[in-house]
Amino acid sequence: MSLNRNEKAAVVADVSAQVARSQTLALAEYRGLTVEHLNKLRVDARAKGVYLHVLKNTLARRAVTGTPFEVAAEAMSGPLIYGFSEDAVAAAKVIADFAKGNDKLVIKAGAYAGKALDANGIKALAAIPSKEVLLSQIAGLLKSPVQRIAAVVAALAAKKGRLLLLLKPPPRPRELTISEPSSIQAINLLFRGTPNGIR
Repeated sequence: MSLNRNEKAAVVADVSAQVARSQTLALAEYRGLTVEHLNKLRVDARAKGVYLHVLKNTLARRAVTGTPFEVAAEAMSGPLIYGFSEDAVAAAKVIADFAKGNDKLVIKAGAYAGKALDANGIKALAAIPSKEVLLSQIAGLLKSPVQRIAAVVAALAAKKGRLLLLLKPPPRPRELTISEPSSIQAINLLFRGTPNGIR
């Protein structure tokens, strides 16, 4: 299907806008993939924030001209699917993971931080944990020492509390005075029923 000049300009503008926001580009040949497989790949890509499209190579080259992704322009030939992502590893991970389960999708090349990547470079980039995984690992590392400190402080507070109880003098017994009515009643109860009881 041929695009007219305005449609080509719209595609280039759309891809250029995505390129401006992205850190990574991954290219793969999709020759032999069914529509069902491509749709599954697109759904997976969309869920992970990857802009994934089949593009005319000339339009893609035009969109990346003057950007860090221009280094991958030489690899833009044949039936390619283009994956752009703001996350440094998402595009590479989506394409590499799908290629593991489907030999018809062949990783071809890509670019990251102004450097061209071959198929092995894309696979290596895909092997890096995602930003969310790295953040959770760091949080776990930070959480462990904090929990240990909290446990030590709690143990010290408990010991200090027990020590204060031991050092605190026992309360003095209260002295009874006979003038209080309750004291008189208590004394009467004590002596009731004794042989020489006092009444």
